[in-house]
Amino acid sequence: MIIFHNKDEEKIDMDLIEGIKYNIKGVMLSLKTPKLLMLGILRFAFVVLLTFLLSGLVLYWHDEILMAIWKKPDSGWLIYLWNAVSYLLSIALAAVSMVMAYLISQLLFCVFIMDYMSRITESIVLGQEMKPTQGSWFGFFIHLIKQEIPRAVIPVIITLFIMITGLFTPFSPIIIFISSIAAAVFLAWDNTDLVPARRLYSFKTRIGFLKKNLMFHIGFGVLFLIPGLNIVFLSFAPVGATLSFIEREGK
Repeated sequence: MIIFHNKDEEKIDMDLIEGIKYNIKGVMLSLKTPKLLMLGILRFAFVVLLTFLLSGLVLYWHDEILMAIWKKPDSGWLIYLWNAVSYLLSIALAAVSMVMAYLISQLLFCVFIMDYMSRITESIVLGQEMKPTQGSWFGFFIHLIKQEIPRAVIPVIITLFIMITGLFTPFSPIIIFISSIAAAVFLAWDNTDLVPARRLYSFKTRIGFLKKNLMFHIGFGVLFLIPGLNIVFLSFAPVGATLSFIEREGK
């Protein structure tokens, strides 16, 4: 039996696999480069610390939040349903706190670490140190924040809102799946956009790059959906993303 493969389908498959490979490639390079390894561990520590802090605060108010949604029944089968809702609420609150910890750490600390990791990677590949374009650190800070808000903060918050809303609809599994993939894509783009943003490419050009390489970003971001390991991959993602942009740009 002869099976004919569509060239477009083959390209989609290759882009997806390439995305996964570059994410792993970035982790491997970081493990071999002490400076990148230390920066990745520092970023990991910030996210984990804030995750535990926010999770503790959110779960501390778990009972009050649950009681506001649904008071515990006195008896009957509704108690089992109430306990199931309580369990799902705990998972949802933990997920929300993790996302919020990531976003807060991004804006306050990690956006600097990401850019520095990207510049180190760029210097390893191109053989020269890449400096920030801004003259002052304050200007550089404002520049990074301005890039981070439309690139990661707003899309992830909107995606999280859609995901939570989807829990209350009959199509919640489909909505949650699509929202998760969307969040992974924007988190991937948050890393692949580091070099173009530093080179002052227009926002329209950078969005065009995302659209043109959508399957690559899905592949790169799908590893961010693995519980536990996602924080590790996120910590070193700037390295793999920078490698991918430079090498794909040179083709």
